[in-house]
Formats: sequence, structure tokens, C-alpha cells
Amino acid sequence: MSAPKLMSAAEYGQVEAPQGDHRITYGDDPSQFGDLFLPTSNTKTARPVVVLIHGGCWRAQYGLEPMGKMARTIADQGVAVWSLEYRRLGNGGGWPHTFLDAAHGADLLRELAPKYNLDLDHVVVSGHSAGGHLALWSAARPLLSPDSPIYTPDPLKFKSVVAIAPVCDLERAVAWDICVDAADVLVGGHPREVWSNYYQGSPSALLPLGVRHITINGSHDDIVPLEYVTPFVETAQKLGDDASLIPVQDVGHFELVMPSHPAGKSVVETILAEIKA
Repeated sequence: MSAPKLMSAAEYGQVEAPQGDHRITYGDDPSQFGDLFLPTSNTKTARPVVVLIHGGCWRAQYGLEPMGKMARTIADQGVAVWSLEYRRLGNGGGWPHTFLDAAHGADLLRELAPKYNLDLDHVVVSGHSAGGHLALWSAARPLLSPDSPIYTPDPLKFKSVVAIAPVCDLERAVAWDICVDAADVLVGGHPREVWSNYYQGSPSALLPLGVRHITINGSHDDIVPLEYVTPFVETAQKLGDDASLIPVQDVGHFELVMPSHPAGKSVVETILAEIKA
């Protein structure tokens, strides 16, 4: 049997995707903004929200644009989507800025909720690849000590996390050469040099997260392999988290965030099911 044809990073980067209905800043840097996608249907009922965080190895050359298709697909199902941009490696990101951007960007929903009729009791955070790392970490923020440089008070709480091929363990990402050297650049050095940063910034080190989380991974993902994410989910389960792993056969890293692909459709369905649960 021949191997399945997988979508490449170059093909994913060329995806034409719709823009959000509103681009809203949460800071002074050009990368501190989010795109808000709203359902077209008018309703007096407050809308649930998905916080969507793009990947790209936390590097500046990869932005949120290709995630617009997934954002619009979810919004068309009656759910608001807050797609976050953030400072990345090469444009002011790294330790602690990338983490603080994810935090401040999510917390801005409190200000947006009254104007855009958002239901903050029903917020799911989802992210792809490096964005999956930030999604899991965002849900774990209440576990941080106030003296941490990436701590922010009163973090927005999420119903659950849908992590799509997430870089869930930064120390193992260095060992597995995931995203080449991006993980150690993100936190400011090798684990031997800045272990405390890994302890504060890696979802695996913060387990149990205390929030339901679902990890979805392609069986043929050679960027964030299924074998890499499996121990994270197994450890979370042993520590008492409501955690699950959904392996998707015959797909790689990018099909999962393409809603026109069957794998991407299943991811959207999982996110919507978490909103409705």
C-alpha cells in the first residue's frame, strides 16, 4: 500500500483564507492583535467562543492567516472565534513575551464580551502545533506562581482545550529536535541552563492541568509525531486529568487544520462538541 500524499508546509502557507470581521489590538506591537470572526446569524443569546492559536514553530515568518478557513468554518456554526496573533521568534517574541501575549490576548475577551455579545462561560481554547502548546499552556496559567515572569493575575478560564498536534513538552521537543532549535530559543536556553523556564512554560511540567483537554494528532505527522504526544496524554491521565488522545489515520501535520479535508472536518466537529458539552 502506498503512503498517503501529505500536505506540505509550503502548500499550507499558500492557503487563501478569509479575514476576520474585526481586527482588534491588545498591545502596541504590530503583532499584538486578534481577528474576531462572528456568526452571520443575529441572536440575542450570547455566543460561545473559541480562542484559536496558530502554529509555525513560534517563528515570525508564520502568521495566523491560514487559520482563517478554520475560524470562518467554526463561526458559520454559530460560535465566535478569537484568532490570536502574537510576538514570535524574530519579531520580538521569545521569553517571556510570547507567553504574555497569549495571556493578554485571551484575557482581552473580557473587554470584548459586552460589545460583541460573547458568552465567557463557554470558551474553548484550541491551537495547532506551537499554537497547541500555547493553548495548553493558557489553560494551565492558574497554576503559575505569582513570582513567575509569565504570570498574569486572574486568567480567563476555559471549558476545555482541543490541542491539534501540540508541542506539549518543551524539554522533549529539544531532545526530539522538533522545530529544530525553536523550543530552546523560545524559553531562552537549553533545559540544563534555564530549567525553571521550562517548568513554567511547558504544559507537560504543569500537569495535571485541571482542565479537560483533547489532543488530536495525525498518524503520519513527521513534524510533531504521534509518538511524541502520546506520553503527555498518558501522564495527564495518570495524574487525574480528563485527557484523551485522538489519532487520525493517514494524515500528517496540516490536514488537521484544513476544514475542507475530512480530518479537518473532524477537528471542527470535536471543537464544536466541546463548546456544546
